Amino acid sequence: MADPKKTADTRKPAGPAEKKANRRGAARLAAVQALYQMDIAGAGINDIFAEFESHWLGNEVEGDTYLPAEAAFFRDVVSGVVRDQKKLDPLIDEALSKGWPLKRIEAILRAVLRAGAYELEHRKDVPGRVVVSEYVDVANAFVDREETGMVNAVLDQIGRQFRGDEFGRG
Repeated sequence: MADPKKTADTRKPAGPAEKKANRRGAARLAAVQALYQMDIAGAGINDIFAEFESHWLGNEVEGDTYLPAEAAFFRDVVSGVVRDQKKLDPLIDEALSKGWPLKRIEAILRAVLRAGAYELEHRKDVPGRVVVSEYVDVANAFVDREETGMVNAVLDQIGRQFRGDEFGRG
């Protein structure tokens, strides 16, 4: 598995909107990593916030400088997924192919799907198709194309439930 902390786009942003987008993209990547770590290691949310905000977000680690992330956005996604996981998981299960429940999906993909589903439901300030595209890109840092296609299909289906006006029903 590629080191996802090294996969973020390191281009210099052209303007304020692009800078905000890059900071949010870095926050999404960090949120997925944090959720993965919580799932695998059983780490608590306060420990995760402390570790990511002091060691990863916008700092140099082992010679690599990571993009600064929008910390408030990072915290919102992670805490929102933790708070709403019991509601999000059945939605994701329903959107997955029959015979492949969420518990059978790799932990990193569970984190991507949970974060994307949370953002589709709660972050109406971000266009739904942008949310789907961003999480497909995050998934691409960890898995191959076939699995990113599954992320796209599942999040698109969830987007239609929460934002039918943006995605079109059906």
